[in-house]
Amino acid sequence: MSFLSSIINAQTLDRIETGITDTSKKQWPRRSLSASFAPKIDQSRERIYHPDSSHIPHKAVMRSLMIPGYGQVYNRRWWKVPLIYGGLGLLASAIIYNQHQYNEYLTISRYRQGDPPGPGAPYYNQYILFRDYQVSDARLSDIRENSRRNRDLSIMGFLAVWGIQAIDAYIDAKFLHSYSVDSNLSFRVTPQAINQQVYAQDAGFRCIPGVKVICSF
Repeated sequence: MSFLSSIINAQTLDRIETGITDTSKKQWPRRSLSASFAPKIDQSRERIYHPDSSHIPHKAVMRSLMIPGYGQVYNRRWWKVPLIYGGLGLLASAIIYNQHQYNEYLTISRYRQGDPPGPGAPYYNQYILFRDYQVSDARLSDIRENSRRNRDLSIMGFLAVWGIQAIDAYIDAKFLHSYSVDSNLSFRVTPQAINQQVYAQDAGFRCIPGVKVICSF
């Protein structure tokens, strides 16, 4: 009996120890993998913005509306001024050309409806040329209306460029010059050796030169 009781007591102790061991294993805290790879946030660096009161959007718009490119000069965007005047110059030349063509065809149409012009009259040579080539009145009317339409489109384009450059001056003054660049920004470029790919390591060199760029903001 004593032998059986000792065996039962040994088994009971083993079960108790096993339960304690299993419980202790279940109570171990699990380590989060995402927390181990979480980047550290540097709280010591603070963004500092300095308002730029020398660039007022209202002033930039009004100056651009008065004189094209004046708002860009006010915003210190000098390189935009040649682009603005280049576009306006092309459209202005298109307006002048199409207006001249319209006046010519309109005058010739009036000559055909009234008395023929004499030598020295405006557009006399063009009138003779159209008559010799037997250009019909309907064809002449189409050419005249086409010139008028091109003139109107050129005027609309001229006004559109004028308005766009005023909006551009407002955007520069409002969003680009409202605050200066943060003083805590940093930019570093350093040379670095890059490991060669596995399939190219038998080429005779294991590393290739490279450049490392680090931007902190």
